[in-house]
Amino acid sequence: MAIPERDQQIRMAHATLIHQVVRACQHNDQQAKERKELESVLEVALQQGWTDLVRVIRAIASGQRDEALLAGLDEEDTVIVTAILQGLQNPATLPDINQQGDPTQAAPGLAQMIHAASRGDAQALQVVSAMAEQMTQAPGDMARLGGNMKRLIDGERDADLLCKGMSASGEQLMLNLIDELNKLALQ
Repeated sequence: MAIPERDQQIRMAHATLIHQVVRACQHNDQQAKERKELESVLEVALQQGWTDLVRVIRAIASGQRDEALLAGLDEEDTVIVTAILQGLQNPATLPDINQQGDPTQAAPGLAQMIHAASRGDAQALQVVSAMAEQMTQAPGDMARLGGNMKRLIDGERDADLLCKGMSASGEQLMLNLIDELNKLALQ
């Protein structure tokens, strides 16, 4: 069954979270560590106002798997929770964590976390640091973005410096990210 384009963009934008929830729910030696890391991410998400999504993810982590979990969720949260539930049943359905989505989808959420980290939020800093570490291991633009995370947290907004060596799509993501960060600075 083909996934609609918008749903696919949401899945790709939240692939890291989806994988993290599935890993935290698996029964293995790493589960306690994965749950602790997931809880840090969920605390940041709560601060960003994602209360319904966090409530449902915690229910999934506690063992609930029924579709009643989807009741009352908005479209984006429904796509994320559906992807988590499907991934628990069949890991082959998980979104590719290395595939880049539409930069306009990724920038707002990433900007929120960078903004929170720059304001001294320890949990956001921990999440952004972990993301940056993962990104630097990916090829191309993601590695460059990961390498620029500290600069972004420290307030760097020079597009020429931050986009150096990136492809057109990587530049677009960085420009969208800078734009989102500038908007957040005005709030």
